[in-house]
Amino acid sequence: MYDSDSVEPDVENVETLIVGGGPVGLAASIELSRHGISSLLVEKHPGTSLFPKARLVSTRTMEILRAWGLQDEVERAGMPREDVLAVGVGTSLSAPDYLRKAAAIAEDAAQSPTYTYLCSQDILEVIMRGVAESASDVRFGTTMTDLRVGPDGVEAVVESGGVATRVRARYLIAADGARSGIRDRLGIAVTGPPPLGHMVSIMFDADFDFLPPGRRAALSFVRSTPGGAIEAVDNRRRWIMQTGYDPANGGSADDFTEEYCLAAVRSAIGIPDHPVDIVGVMPWLQQAVVAAEFARDPVYLVGDAAHVATPQGGFGMNCGIQDAHNLAWKLAAVLRGEAGPELLATYAEERRPVALRTVDESLVNAMITFQMMAGRLSMHEAIERQAGRRGSEGLVLGFHYESAAVIPDGTPEPAPADPYRTYVATARPGHRAPHVWVSPGVSTLDLLGPSFTLLTAPGSGWARPAAAAGVQVAEIDSAEWAEQYGVGATGAVLVRPDGHVGWRTQSADFAELAKALSVILVRP
Repeated sequence: MYDSDSVEPDVENVETLIVGGGPVGLAASIELSRHGISSLLVEKHPGTSLFPKARLVSTRTMEILRAWGLQDEVERAGMPREDVLAVGVGTSLSAPDYLRKAAAIAEDAAQSPTYTYLCSQDILEVIMRGVAESASDVRFGTTMTDLRVGPDGVEAVVESGGVATRVRARYLIAADGARSGIRDRLGIAVTGPPPLGHMVSIMFDADFDFLPPGRRAALSFVRSTPGGAIEAVDNRRRWIMQTGYDPANGGSADDFTEEYCLAAVRSAIGIPDHPVDIVGVMPWLQQAVVAAEFARDPVYLVGDAAHVATPQGGFGMNCGIQDAHNLAWKLAAVLRGEAGPELLATYAEERRPVALRTVDESLVNAMITFQMMAGRLSMHEAIERQAGRRGSEGLVLGFHYESAAVIPDGTPEPAPADPYRTYVATARPGHRAPHVWVSPGVSTLDLLGPSFTLLTAPGSGWARPAAAAGVQVAEIDSAEWAEQYGVGATGAVLVRPDGHVGWRTQSADFAELAKALSVILVRP
């Protein structure tokens, strides 16, 4: 806490204070800058993560990175998807019972201009930090030591190198992780089952070139001793083994000495004397919980501060980035006086149901892993169930919002037989605007910007009313687009700044556009 008897710190004023410099906090900083909103991001650690806590960048997150101009850089930094988007199971990596199954890339490729990639968090954070720092105030090695919350904003004290600074901000974004001190300070509880396990990630270097291509996978589950998962970090020499211990049986993170870690990794590889270098060890708690509240104005929880998924499925970081993507444009609209303050209530209304479903699905994935590790599934059963859950485009792209910031049009929600795996493209209000190629290399998603966008056919007459309403317009001459978006020659689709459809019409009643904007922005 800040000592009020010490020297009065300098005072800085900013529109939004972001606490936490992981991928979610950095996403919030980038998005606010795109909307012209000033922010200060503080992160207590001196630099970005040295440990690849997450690796999978979902299709939806890749679309956001594409909008930031980062898709190519992330793809270059990540691992070739054709080679590593596969899962394996076995007694060890070299055991005769090892089985591998690749993901169905071609099946999902038509749903987006990009696709799921594996880019470890330690690399992704460096890329995102560079973008955030180019447009806003980002301070690593800076800790928030005091916080006072009032009806008109927050006042915090941040310290770096022994120097204290008082910061006044209208809003605070809490991206401070699963053990969020801000969430605890507000007295917001989390709901969900008890911790699922005490885990340890062992990062190591080893040469896996001796494994044939049929035994190389981004993720392998092994029933060795102690058993766990082997994950590719760079798919060359760096890997992670995720395993665990049981405190009820006397286990402790202190057991993971270098000697113990070497034995565990070699057991998982299946070669007792294989050359291995231990790089680092990180204990963590496996959980599946969601905060009871995502916001107490003027404080908004995002990422792990709001929801913690199991690592199975790779949903946590991605769900958090989409929190920031949803929240930033709403904060910007309110701060600029374009929206009523009640628009901010739609953040929790929209994102909490998505988080609940995402965490639940991660729990299903975890249960499959537990059953496999306990020997309750044969290797063939395990590989089929694990591989069957690798594809999750229905969850990742098919989620939708229902709130005051969405105007229903009475059309039914898609009902695929497998809503986890299968994505059904629809421009029904609340859903992500579907991808359609409108010209070589240009997707409908590339036409969207940080403002509202009206998509319509050429000659529909919507261009002038859109300009009058301050909305950018994109005219698309494509029968495929018209069919996918469910509009005729005079219809239009209004897409929100976060890429979700806010309103759709079949008629040429141009006065309805201004009314729709007022409803979506929850104007008085």
